[in-house]
Amino acid sequence: MYSTPDNLQVLFEDNHIIVVNKRPGDIVQGDKTGDVPLSEVVKEYIAKKYQKPGAVYLGVVHRLDRPTSGIVVFARTSKALARLNKLFADRATKKTYWALVKNPPPKDSDRLVHYLKRNPKQNKSYAHLKEVPDSKKAVLSYSVVKALDTYFLLEIDLETGRHHQIRSQLSAIGSPIKGDLKYGFDRSNQDASIHLHSRSLGFIHPVKKEEIIVVAPPPNDPLWKACLK
Repeated sequence: MYSTPDNLQVLFEDNHIIVVNKRPGDIVQGDKTGDVPLSEVVKEYIAKKYQKPGAVYLGVVHRLDRPTSGIVVFARTSKALARLNKLFADRATKKTYWALVKNPPPKDSDRLVHYLKRNPKQNKSYAHLKEVPDSKKAVLSYSVVKALDTYFLLEIDLETGRHHQIRSQLSAIGSPIKGDLKYGFDRSNQDASIHLHSRSLGFIHPVKKEEIIVVAPPPNDPLWKACLK
């Protein structure tokens, strides 16, 4: 009997799509580092589980930053990929993230609107309160859902999907994410992760037209465990 590899947590799968829980540090698609991407791990899983000869089709629908964890959706057919691409482009998905911050935000809940300007050389986005040249509007809503001893758990609903959006917008209100040196946290996490997790995703199945809601357990560390208590 085939068993799922230790480095892969499958949250949902059928003939059309596969949804997995990305670990912090994994890359979704191949890059210049040459590290094995999650897409290849998933292809190998499909090939072995379903005993597929030859190349396995797998379409990358969206990405998560390398230090981030949580839900990643892949398409198993070209038809599913085209439809999922449209769903994500039309923002017809409901994405909820969890973030741990040391500095509580100014309000317990709020809707943040910024204009993000990306600096490709730094691989960083800067948040502005007013539109600047080449900026893109970024909108999210957050609420403080739990206070731990020294950290606060925020639940974030994304309305737009911009480069480093949550990281940049939380930094702009003085609440950088734990471990996120790039956006102003005072020290990195030992494993180079940041405490940002794609917690849940709701969307309409691209072929069956049923509503799918997927929830991803956060990484296995003491702080995330405390959030689940």
